[in-house]
Amino acid sequence: MRIIFSALSLVLLLSACSSVDVAPDGTYSRSALQDLGPLAEWSLDGRLALSGNKDSWSASMAWEHEGAQDQLKLSGPLGQGATVVRLNGDIVSIDRGGGNVQTSNQPEAFVNQQLGMSVPIKALSHWIVGLPEPGPAFVDIPSGFRQSGWMVEYKQMQQVDKRVLPRKMTIMNDRVKLKLIIEQWVVKGSDGQ
Repeated sequence: MRIIFSALSLVLLLSACSSVDVAPDGTYSRSALQDLGPLAEWSLDGRLALSGNKDSWSASMAWEHEGAQDQLKLSGPLGQGATVVRLNGDIVSIDRGGGNVQTSNQPEAFVNQQLGMSVPIKALSHWIVGLPEPGPAFVDIPSGFRQSGWMVEYKQMQQVDKRVLPRKMTIMNDRVKLKLIIEQWVVKGSDGQ
């Protein structure tokens, strides 16, 4: 009887351990993010996965945002195949190394051509901090919003200084799905850094 009780206790203990979920550091709230004001300067490190009807890829990312300027560095394992995307207003450039920098004044079309998939490059700098892009209409949903034909969902949030910012998010339409995991945020300016 003692052996059966010990075995049953072990099974219950193991099943209890496997069902414990890690709670996120916060929940998504667009109004709370707007109440704290805009983020003028920030950077992040993380990972992204992009999948479309015919292709998919993943990369590490390092993103720096300062005012109207964004720099996004994408790289494969061990920094292989590093690509730097710079966006300044309506001017986008892509640098794949070796001095071959390509530039366009049509960011969405250019990135679509380069990646073979449509990516809302201008809206991303707003969506990644949890807010809709200013201008185009949007519709709130419980975990995010819909804007310009895209569904933006915040799967997990994290505490960063006084803010709760995205940790895991998904951006998708009927052709493309983009998953982002932000491992580290650095927020400057309004939060006292």
